[in-house]
Amino acid sequence: MSPVNIEDLRQLARKRLPRVLFDFIDGGSYDEITLRANRSDLNRIRFRPRVLVDVSQRSLATTLFGQRLALPIILAPIGSAGVFARRGEEAAARASERCGTTMCLSTASICSIEDVAAQRKTPFMFQLYMSQDREHARSLVNRAQNAGCFALAFTVDTAVGGQRDKDVRNGYVVPPRFVARNVLDALLHLRWMLDVPFGPPVSFGNFPGGGGSRSFLPVARRMLRTQDTSISWKEVDWLRSIWKGPLLLKGVLTPEDAQLAMEHGCEGVVVSNHGGRQCDSAPSTISVLPSIVAAIGKRHGGKGAVLFDGGIRRGHDALKAIALGADACLIGRAWAYGLGAMGEDGVEKAIRILESEMSASLALLGRASLAELDAGAVDLDRLSRII
Repeated sequence: MSPVNIEDLRQLARKRLPRVLFDFIDGGSYDEITLRANRSDLNRIRFRPRVLVDVSQRSLATTLFGQRLALPIILAPIGSAGVFARRGEEAAARASERCGTTMCLSTASICSIEDVAAQRKTPFMFQLYMSQDREHARSLVNRAQNAGCFALAFTVDTAVGGQRDKDVRNGYVVPPRFVARNVLDALLHLRWMLDVPFGPPVSFGNFPGGGGSRSFLPVARRMLRTQDTSISWKEVDWLRSIWKGPLLLKGVLTPEDAQLAMEHGCEGVVVSNHGGRQCDSAPSTISVLPSIVAAIGKRHGGKGAVLFDGGIRRGHDALKAIALGADACLIGRAWAYGLGAMGEDGVEKAIRILESEMSASLALLGRASLAELDAGAVDLDRLSRII
C-alpha cells in the first residue's frame, strides 16, 4: 500500500530499518516529555476557518533570504542520515530540489558539503556544530561559503548531549556497545544491509579523515571528544565576522535570546528544542513561537527571520506555525522516516504529502496564499491556554 501520510512512512521505516536506527530517529531524551509536548501542543491548537472565499488559485510559495521556495518546508539537519539509506543526504538534496524547496545540511552528515552541492542546481543551508577545533569550524564555514550555501544555522543547544535512553539501551553510543540482538536484527533487515553496509563506505564527510568505512568510529570519537562546553556569544560574534551571508541561531526558545541574536548580528533564529532530543522538559516550540515572533519577527514588523522546528507531521501543523508568525518550517523526523522507508523516493513522498495537506488546509481556512495567513486563522483564546 502506498503511504498516504507521515505516520505511514514512519511505520514503513520501522519495518525496513534495524531497531537501533529506527529508535535513533524516533526517540527523544530522558523521559521524552518535550518530544511529546511538541506534538500535543500542536494538536491542541484550533483553527478559525472562513467560508465563501475564492480559493481556486492557491499558492504555498514563499521567499527566504532571497531564495524562492515552492512551499515553506525546509529539510532540517539530521546527523548521520546516510546510515538510514545509501548516500542519504545526497538523496535528500535531489528530492527537495525536485519539490522546489531546500535543505539544511548537518555538520555530522555522511555526505560532505561538496557532495551535496554537486546534487543541486539551487543553494542550500548549512548547519554548524562548533567544536574546540576552531580551525576546523573555520574550514567548514569556508567550505559552505564556497559551495554556495545561502545561510548558516549555528546550533546552540548542544553544550552537552542529552541522554537518549533508547540509544543507551541499544548500545548506539560512542564508542558503540555491540549488543548481540542488534547484530542479529541488522542481519534480518536484508534490504537495508544491501543498501548501506554493502554500499559505498560510510563515514562523516565533513571531517578530516572521513573518507572510508574504517574512519567512521574514529571520527565519531573525535567529534565527541572535541565537543566544546565553553561556547558563548563571543563565538557568535566570531562567526558573524567570517560568514558572509545570513546567520541564524538554531535552538532558541526565549525572546531574550532571540533579541540577543539580533544584537550580535544574526539575521534570524530557528525556534527549536532539537526535536525533544536535548533538554527534556523544555517547552514545546509552538508554545514559545508567538513570544519570539513578537520580539523579532519580520512578518510582524521586526527585523529577524523566524523559522519553526519541532513536531510537524501534518501539513496543517506547518500552517499553524506560519499563522503564528513563522517565516518557514523545518521538518526533521518526517523526512528521516521517508528516507528510512523508501530512500530518495520516500523523502520526496514526505514533502509531497505535506504539500498536499497544506494546500487543502489553506483552502479550507479560506486563504489563497501564505500572505493571507495570520493569527486570525487561529483560536487565540484556546491558544492562550497553551502558551
